[in-house]
Amino acid sequence: MKQKVAVLGAGSWGTALSMVLDENGHDVRLWGNDPKQIKEINEQHTNEHYLPGAKLSEAIVGYTDLKAAIKEADALLFVLPTKAIRVVAKEVAALLDGSTKPHLIHASKGLEQDTHKRISVIIQEEIPAEKYDSLVVLSGPSHAEEVAKKDITTITAASQDEEDAGYVQKLFMNPYFRVYRNTDVIGVELGAALKNIIAVGAGALHGLGYGDNAKAALMTRGLAEISRLGIAFGADPMTFFGLSGVGDLIVTGTSRHSRNWRAGDLIGKGHDLDEVLNNMGMVVEGVATTKAAYELAKEKGIEMPITEAIYKVLYEKVDVKKAIEELMLREGKAEQSSQNVEKGSQKI
Repeated sequence: MKQKVAVLGAGSWGTALSMVLDENGHDVRLWGNDPKQIKEINEQHTNEHYLPGAKLSEAIVGYTDLKAAIKEADALLFVLPTKAIRVVAKEVAALLDGSTKPHLIHASKGLEQDTHKRISVIIQEEIPAEKYDSLVVLSGPSHAEEVAKKDITTITAASQDEEDAGYVQKLFMNPYFRVYRNTDVIGVELGAALKNIIAVGAGALHGLGYGDNAKAALMTRGLAEISRLGIAFGADPMTFFGLSGVGDLIVTGTSRHSRNWRAGDLIGKGHDLDEVLNNMGMVVEGVATTKAAYELAKEKGIEMPITEAIYKVLYEKVDVKKAIEELMLREGKAEQSSQNVEKGSQKI
């Protein structure tokens, strides 16, 4: 089943997924807006800034022309920073003429600032339903650096239609890259976005010199917060115990590969947030997502003390150690929250 796939976003994850698709025999077009980077991909078959040391197949062709990249494509894979999704989706919509109806897939992780919307919602708002075949979310515990080395990776393809999820599953599955299906789009997207907040916190603990006890506490209670907010928006609670929940939280909250963890580590060591972001060289989604999640929690009346503490550190310049002390000295309570949250007509 050779497919023509346009990968929109030539960062580390977009490049790594392009390598998987090429490995599986598909026709891969990798689109980016930096001519120098695309020239490197086409002539040197490398992408050193985003994926150092990786050698790309000569069959992966880079494009700066979006129209040419998506022409007659069977599938469009969005792998862009959250802030770029709406702009690019709008451009894609203007270029799709209805002669072909591609499958849309997105592998980005975040929430839109101001609107707080999930990425699939943004895409649906900008690309009319009659112009595409399906929309599937691809997410889970995955470092681009390890996928590029063909390390074993398992992720989830989420769609309300299992047949659509199955299409993406077949597109990517191979001996080192396993894909499961999931019908809980809300849970998969929120788990993917919110774990970045906890990863920033985990990095900060490391930067401050705290040990494994503190990190385990943060990640466990962080998962409880992710679940509470997700359930409030209609997610299946079990999703957060799967690949896009606890799985993604583990990989992002414990590894130096994670830019969210690295950003938190530097903040814990006393570096200013603006300095950290300017020197990172890549988007740190967890910073923007912290603000969106904090505002969402306030709107919904959901208790998210860890998220609130990280928000105060990032946006109100509260000292990290003071934020931790405030968290630890909160009123004692039961581990299992009695807070009821509506999920459809059922209370969880």
